[in-house]
Amino acid sequence: MGEEIAQTSFGPDDFLKFRDRLAAETDLLEKTLRDGLFSEEGYVIGFEIEAWLLDHNFFPHPVNQELIKKVAHPFLVPELSRFNVELNCAPVELSGDALSRVCRSLSELWSEINGVAHTLDTNMVMIGTLPLIQDSDLSLSNISPSPRYEALNNAVLEQRGGKPVEVEIEGADRHHSSHDDFMLEAATTSFQIHLQTPGHLAHRYYNASLMASGPILAASANAPFVFEKSLWSETRIPLFEQAVPLTNTQGLGRVSFGSGYLEGLVSEVFQENLETYPVLLPVEFDQAPDAYRHLRLHNGTIWRWNRPLVGFGSGGQAHIRLEHRTLPAGPTIIDMIANAAFYFGLVRFMIDTGFDEKAALAFQDARGNFYEAAKLGLEADLDWPGYGKVNARDLVLKELVPAARRGLTAFGVSDGDTYMDIIAARVESGRTGAQWQRDMLSSLNRDFRRLMSVYCEEQRRASPVHQWSGK
Repeated sequence: MGEEIAQTSFGPDDFLKFRDRLAAETDLLEKTLRDGLFSEEGYVIGFEIEAWLLDHNFFPHPVNQELIKKVAHPFLVPELSRFNVELNCAPVELSGDALSRVCRSLSELWSEINGVAHTLDTNMVMIGTLPLIQDSDLSLSNISPSPRYEALNNAVLEQRGGKPVEVEIEGADRHHSSHDDFMLEAATTSFQIHLQTPGHLAHRYYNASLMASGPILAASANAPFVFEKSLWSETRIPLFEQAVPLTNTQGLGRVSFGSGYLEGLVSEVFQENLETYPVLLPVEFDQAPDAYRHLRLHNGTIWRWNRPLVGFGSGGQAHIRLEHRTLPAGPTIIDMIANAAFYFGLVRFMIDTGFDEKAALAFQDARGNFYEAAKLGLEADLDWPGYGKVNARDLVLKELVPAARRGLTAFGVSDGDTYMDIIAARVESGRTGAQWQRDMLSSLNRDFRRLMSVYCEEQRRASPVHQWSGK
């Protein structure tokens, strides 16, 4: 969904033409994968950081257009709302000191852009959900000026027959809200990880990503508060799923954990897209089928928490990469790179040991782990082969951190221990971003503004969250 479109309204013929093009491209994708013609190169990584723009009182500040114009950097782009932006980085081969190099480059870019933001009386902040956001902030008056977002909002509401979007989340507190648009999605910000894999292994990395999602999320939670209420450890998950309340013909949401493991090629996901998900944006492109423009656009309107993507290298050859979308923004860049290291290492270990192919972890257990981790963070009890039900903290420390270290070594990463040490220290202390926020808010007598003041000050120091001040 990153590319811009020109149209905002469509007729029946547009949908028919799009479906024909989409079907042809889906068939071509499967054939090309079976023939081994997708890139077999790997492994290349990339990242997206979604950030908040806040005023001096830590409320949303809708100035992304002004900031983007002033910065004029290709790696800074708008998000759905005027108070969010997205930072990107150039793709990097996963080897040597790649993680440290990316950490430095993202830190430098963040510092540069935040310096410009300060000239607009704005502070950029990385946090999964903003505690002080209000329902009134999430209105079309704050939508970024883009035909893509306008068309998507129209399509979501049209498919719902004009019914409002209802959100109901229960944690320590309970939140209910109703919106006549899809702007609730803007209340969540993520750290999205991309991993390009050899074409013939893409389905295995997809399955491994599903298996790894729960425990990684438990160790990385950073979204306990929104609308000044205490909800899940990772409130982003139910909030995003309910903010786009559309389902496919099988009753599965457009934002979901997926329908199951893949049996063969990653093209099974795209076949499911074609057969079960109604088209939202039937934009017709005048390009050959092997550009996969219609397939890529349709896939971009289906937000699986782990999503395969089709891309192209500098030589023009198509490749598959996995987009791991489960993780929150923040608390710091070094925390996020540590989360990414955990993901890369763990899925590689699963591939190398055949854990994914044995399907030792049933899909329903992988899905259950994901939502338990989102609710309870490190306090969650997860299903895991050889353990049965096991506390997330114990599982990560005893089993998964050592496994991820081995996986990073297999990639040829030389600085993996630096980042896995951060994960181990965070989990051992129990201080995820979510837990730090909860502890700090309690010590501040539930003063959310003071919480954000301390959070932003600690984020500026750039130390990993387990080293932050507080309890």
